[in-house]
Amino acid sequence: MTKHPTKSEQAYEILKSSIADGTFSPGHRLVIDQLGREHGISSVPWREALRRLEAEGWVEIVPNSGAVVRRFDRGEWMRTIRLLARLEGLATALSSEHLTAHDLAHAENLNAQMTQALADFDLQRFGRLNHEFHDVLCSRCDDEHLLGLVRSEWMRMDLIRRSVYWHAPGRAKESVDEHAALLGLIRAGARGDDLETAARRHELNTLEAVAAYDAKAPADSGAVR
Repeated sequence: MTKHPTKSEQAYEILKSSIADGTFSPGHRLVIDQLGREHGISSVPWREALRRLEAEGWVEIVPNSGAVVRRFDRGEWMRTIRLLARLEGLATALSSEHLTAHDLAHAENLNAQMTQALADFDLQRFGRLNHEFHDVLCSRCDDEHLLGLVRSEWMRMDLIRRSVYWHAPGRAKESVDEHAALLGLIRAGARGDDLETAARRHELNTLEAVAAYDAKAPADSGAVR
């Protein structure tokens, strides 16, 4: 028999998907009465959903103000990318031997589109393609729990990018080159440990590039912060 989601589960999915797709951006106030009118769900399920989202780190309950979509700072971005580097490195390694020729061709096409997005100065599109590229490489991971953790951290990263501006000149082009190197390792049948290390290093290179730029930016009169 098919199990139907409870009202609380429905409210949770509505809120989380709206946060994920940017409908509710960081700092957005979540008004229970308004949500109830829009979706026909009473206040109790919304409160349960908000408490669950607060526990997961997506929402803040502010005294005398109610619930707001959480804002993130640079420190949260750095912690998230360090965690994602480890999770995604393992997921990529576990997925690699199951990737099909179609998967690899799709990933190569996404990487080529990223190069074009850079040429067009379309960084928003570049970010979307980058996310899709990594999702393809992890998609055949046979550990559903691990894959769920990776995708949850990617969602957090996407949300953080709406709160935090980060910049490292030249890093986007380096990232595309590293994608090509990862695909080369997969096609060559690289050992899982080697692939995991390469995928983890790819993520950490971004962290280190941003940290290096931050360290010197105050001394550069034209630096963008």
